[in-house]
Formats: sequence, structure tokens, C-alpha cells
Amino acid sequence: MREIQFREALREAMNEEMRTDSSIFLMGEEVAEYNGAYKVSQGMLDEFGPERVIDTPIAELGFAGIAVGAAMNGLRPIVEFMTFNFSLVAIDQVINAAAKMMSMSGGQFNVPIVFRGPTGNAGMLSSQHSQNFENWFANCPGLKVVVPSNPYDAKGLLKTSIRDNDPVIFMESELMYGDKGEVPIEEYLIPIGSADIKRSGTDVTIVSFGKLMKVALNAAVELEKEGISAEVIDLRSVRPIDYATVVESVKKTNRLVIVEEAWPLAAISSEITYHIQKHAFDYLDAPIHRINSLDVPLPYAPTLIDAILPNVGRTVKAVKAVLYKD
Repeated sequence: MREIQFREALREAMNEEMRTDSSIFLMGEEVAEYNGAYKVSQGMLDEFGPERVIDTPIAELGFAGIAVGAAMNGLRPIVEFMTFNFSLVAIDQVINAAAKMMSMSGGQFNVPIVFRGPTGNAGMLSSQHSQNFENWFANCPGLKVVVPSNPYDAKGLLKTSIRDNDPVIFMESELMYGDKGEVPIEEYLIPIGSADIKRSGTDVTIVSFGKLMKVALNAAVELEKEGISAEVIDLRSVRPIDYATVVESVKKTNRLVIVEEAWPLAAISSEITYHIQKHAFDYLDAPIHRINSLDVPLPYAPTLIDAILPNVGRTVKAVKAVLYKD
């Protein structure tokens, strides 16, 4: 084991896969000459050359379409969106081409492609650069949606995503690229659709994913100081969702709190809430509580950002509400 940054774990995953499979290539804005907007692709142009690490114009619809066509013809593109906010420009290619092609072609065309890049709030970037689209893409059949929370998971899940024969949405965060964590030197894979219990507990289940796992885990530490034992589950992917792990945890703790950065309407937390009340209703000792960002565009001012986003304080309060039925 050694400790590396989140961005380094992603780079290692791409490098290792590209060294063993010449059909894999990376394309996106500033991925080559500039070494990536967040330095995820640093050094890759030098190793693989401009035919496999390709700088694109500021034209997401165009280069997403090129990548879909390449995938249909036997290549395995990795497309980096500088932020998933910009994927809206390319969403027709993601939803109407990549996601549907295997079905519409009667299985004649697979689209083995990874769309990756940061999602959600990254500080004072205001409304148009701070949105969460995990639940948007998870709504579409034909896509898989992966949202890792740490360097170990990021590397194992990205390698699996690159090898997958279906299109994968792989969502990161600007606020995680510098995070450090232990990652093995030897090769490993993590299956898509397998949640991970990051912390065992007995009193309440807290479910989250992506960078908000920091909020969930920090809340569990604060709760422990008051004698409350929280089990914390990292979904790791939101399509497919590992419902079974959440159900078994709720059967043990009898209480559930879900922490998610997206807006509340039609969120992943809504879907989990429905599934648990259907499959574990008799085990619940209190209503499920969920914590989302407030239902407004994210502003620029840091004080307002803090008031809108899920945080440790709101999570602790929600846990106490399900424990004491406030």
C-alpha cells in the first residue's frame, strides 16, 4: 500500500488500462497539452501520444458524438468533461445515442465508453457550475452511473468502468482530487453496483456517496461522542444501486438517514426511501430522514453555500430526529 491522491488514482487506472489495450483513448478539453484541467491526465500525452490523448475544441456535443461513433466501431473512448455541468451540451449524444444504441440496434452495437469528470459544488462557482446530475443520468436505462468517494474506490471502479461494454457515467469532484488515501500497487477491480460499509454501527444507518461521504463519516464521529453508533454505507454507484446492503443494514439498525448533495425532487435519496419502505417497512422504528441541498440554484456567496448544502450539523440533527422521533 502507498498513499496517493484521488487524481493520481484516476490517472493510474487510465494508464494501466491504456497500456494493456490499444483501443482505449482519452479525449476532452485540455486533457493533453495542459495535462488536464485538474491534472488528472498529467504526463499521459508524453506516454501515449496525440493519437490517444486528444485535446478537443470547446464543443461537447461534437466530441461526445465522435466518441460514441468510435465506440460503435470497436474503440473504447474515455471522454472527460471539464465539469458535468458542460455535459448538458452533449446530453443528446449521451442519452439518445450512447445509452440507447445497444437496444435500438438489437444488440448489434455495444458502446463501451466512459464519460468522466467532476460533478456538484466546488466552492464559489455559482449556479451554472455547481449542479449535481447523478440522479439525472441514473434515470436513463442503458447507462451505469458511478460516484466514488476515495482514491482506492476511484481506481478500482474506473478500471472496471473502462472494461465495461456499456456506457458508464463516472462522476468525481474538484474538491476530492487532492484527497489522499491508501491504494495497492498490485492490480484490483471493484464491481459496479456493490456498496461498501465504511463504518459499522448499530443505532442508525447513514447512506451517502461521492464527496458527501466525508459529511456522513464526520457526522458518525460526532455522534459517537454522544454514544450513538452509526453504520455508514457508501453506495459507490447509483445505477445500479446495491439495495440489498442498505436493506440488511436497516433491518439491523431500524433507522435510516440519507445524505445527498442533489436537489430533493426525484433524487437518489427519494428512490432509496421508496425501496426501503417497500422492502423493510416492518423494521423501521422511525420515518426515514433525508438531507439534500436546499431547492434553489447554488449562489456564489460562501455563507449562502454553507446554508444550502448538506453538512455535519444537519446530518447529526437528522439522526437524533430518527432516534428520538422528533
